[in-house]
Amino acid sequence: MKLIKGNIHKDHRGIVRFVNDFDFERIKRFYTITHPDTSVIRAWQGHKLETKYFYVNKGSFLINWIEIDNWQQPSKELEINSYTLSDTQSEILIIPPGHVNGFKALEPDSTMMVFSDMLLEDSKNDDYRFPEDYWMVEH
Repeated sequence: MKLIKGNIHKDHRGIVRFVNDFDFERIKRFYTITHPDTSVIRAWQGHKLETKYFYVNKGSFLINWIEIDNWQQPSKELEINSYTLSDTQSEILIIPPGHVNGFKALEPDSTMMVFSDMLLEDSKNDDYRFPEDYWMVEH
């Protein structure tokens, strides 16, 4: 996991949120996810080869990720890492290949942008999913 910190500028004209150290050279696509309800949990999805970059542009999300030891039958004892991304901080969380992730909104109607270094077809061929309760996380 890597975190790229940005900043926020506020004045009478409004608010500018930026992450100037984020390099788009490897990015192939992006999408947004909106969670209208804080009870919704999206877990567990991951990739052997794909890198995901998470940026919250409204509200906040708790993001969990796990490094996978065996993609056919991973241990249920693997370490769960967590980080909270919020629109009050301008940050991009990078989850490298070899991990699964899961997340939930901490505020209603939170929205997150997800960037990927793979095209959709390539990502689909590198997609691994496990049941939401495969690893138990404190909510």
